[in-house]
This record gives sequence, C-alpha cells and structure tokens, in this order.
Amino acid sequence: MNKEQFLKQLNESLTGLSLEEQEDILQDYEEYFTIAMEKGKTEQEISTSLGNPKHISKELLASYHLGQVEQSTSAGNVMRAVWAVIGLGFFNVVIVLGPFIALVGVVIAGWASAIAFILAPLGVFFNLAVGNFQLFELFFALGLSGIGIFIAMGMFFATSALTKGFIRYLKFNASLVKGGLKK
Repeated sequence: MNKEQFLKQLNESLTGLSLEEQEDILQDYEEYFTIAMEKGKTEQEISTSLGNPKHISKELLASYHLGQVEQSTSAGNVMRAVWAVIGLGFFNVVIVLGPFIALVGVVIAGWASAIAFILAPLGVFFNLAVGNFQLFELFFALGLSGIGIFIAMGMFFATSALTKGFIRYLKFNASLVKGGLKK
C-alpha cells in the first residue's frame, strides 16, 4: 500500500473525529512518511511498518473518546467511549460490555429504589382518596420517603464513583489492547 492509499484509508476511518483532529493526525502521518522516505525507505515499507490504517484509527478513536469523557463525563460521552473501546477487538465485547451492563443495571436499580421510596407518600394519598386511610400508613410512608432520600444521596455518590472507576477500567483496557501496559 502506498502513502496515498494509506492516508486515504486512515482518513475514511477517522469519521468520528472533528475535521481539525483528522487534519492533525493526517499531517502527523504525512510527516512520518516524509521522514522515513528521506531515510531511504519505500512507501510500501513504511505503510507495512505502521500497520493497518483501520486498526490505527480504532485506537485513535478510543483515545479521543476517552479524552472526551475526562473533559465532560456525560452519558453520551461514556457510551461513545465504551463503543470505541469495544471496537478495538472482539474480546472486548465480553470484557467491556458485560461489566458495563452490570454497572448500568446496578445504578438504575439503585435510583429506581430511591425514587420509589421517595414517592411512597403518594400511596397514602391514594388510600385517602379510596377511603382506606390509616394513620400508621402515613408515618410508615414518611419513613420510607426519608430512607429514599438517603438512598438517593448515596446513589449520587455511588454513580459518580462507579462512572470514574469504569472510565479508569476503559483506559486500562484500551492501553492493554494497544500493546500492553508500560509500567
């Protein structure tokens, strides 16, 4: 594969990045080709030593999305980072997607519990409307509501900690797939 084919294939694979990022990456690889050709290497030798442009773009996309998550931890950025890391290899479907689904399930269950407990007094109002009201139910529902508030506060911190931990796991996994850990 010559320089033009390599850069074209790399550019086509970098569609998830901004145009500025794509231009910077392509410029870096053009410089690499120029420097290596000055040292006497052919375009085919250079492209072979660099590897598959599609694999390179997957690694670059994963790094880019992990950087985006560090800047702004939103649900969209986390999802893009998860899919980018999964795209690095088939093995990552099991290693990344499984824990991600488990963590999302735990977070959703925790928040659903908190909301259900907080909304417990609404059941008392329903019983009041039906005519089956007991004072004990009111105090019990208010107690559940208080517990729900504590659960919600705990879930706020747990969600933050789980998100940060999972992002660290994604970075670890991406560095492992890219060629092993460097100390």
